[in-house]
Amino acid sequence: MSAEAKTVQARHRVLGLSDQDVLEMYYYVALARALDERMWVLQRAGKAMFVISGAGHEGCQVAAMWPMDKKLDWFVPYYRSVAACLVKGMTATDMLLGLFARATDPSSGGRQMPGHYGHPRFKILSTSSPVGTQYPHAVGIAYASRLRRTGEVTMVSIGEGGTSQGDWHEALNFAAIHKCPVLLIVENNELAISVPLRKQMAVSSVAVRAAGYGMPGVTADGSDVLECFRVTREAYDRAKRGEGPTLIEFAVPRLGSHSSDDQQERYRSREELEQVRKRDPLLTFRAYLERVGLLTQGTLQDMTDRVRREIDLSTDEADRAPLPQPDTATRHVFYEGE
Repeated sequence: MSAEAKTVQARHRVLGLSDQDVLEMYYYVALARALDERMWVLQRAGKAMFVISGAGHEGCQVAAMWPMDKKLDWFVPYYRSVAACLVKGMTATDMLLGLFARATDPSSGGRQMPGHYGHPRFKILSTSSPVGTQYPHAVGIAYASRLRRTGEVTMVSIGEGGTSQGDWHEALNFAAIHKCPVLLIVENNELAISVPLRKQMAVSSVAVRAAGYGMPGVTADGSDVLECFRVTREAYDRAKRGEGPTLIEFAVPRLGSHSSDDQQERYRSREELEQVRKRDPLLTFRAYLERVGLLTQGTLQDMTDRVRREIDLSTDEADRAPLPQPDTATRHVFYEGE
């Protein structure tokens, strides 16, 4: 191994990550990307009504979830949280059941539109469609954890467009005052659907807003998986010590359109898209693992085959699952008595 490889290799080990850790992290990045691509294919084939993509966000999501206690801690996702939900415990089948609106969908039994991920067993709170409402919910969970002294930490995610909502600001204020054990994640891809960042806010970044609430704010390159892990672990340790919340901004590339109802080529130039694709975390993390000698051609092929098998099997299993019965449409909507 070259001296350069040894120097690079020291980076993940200094962070306390084993070789197996970073290989498994890459697997989740690859799995989330393959699942995302499959969902788009299914939607275009008429098998699903809607898809909202997480492509480009996978690296920061996997890294952020890695320090969390998967059984003890809570996660409140948003519609791009494909990779984070997979690391927390959901399977590709679980997520495709939601895409197909099947009765056995753990998120809502087929009642929610795609992208509303949730799973009670894994403490993943299913969110509602209004953007930003998940932040007060997450802070409420964290506040309850603090009062009950359970040791639980909550992580919540949102896109930078959602930070323009009043819910977001109210949640930050409450979390800071009460020192809630919560990680406040913002995945900033610089586009609120088609509205660029400069038209969304007058500050240089989302993270600088943390000072106005009396909490730390940090920005990390969402294409650098190890850096995302480092800042999240520091925030997690801080929350566990009872020191309160941290606002973490991940600067991520949005590789695809906002959703299957959008066409990004109408407002993004070819040159911009070419530059954005260079920040793809699947490619940057793969390059790192190759440099340190952990991801060889054979290892990569084995992992690619593993991911393909899992996606194929999950697609078949979800597609065979039963549809909800029509007479259950109002269940959990209207009061049904004791």
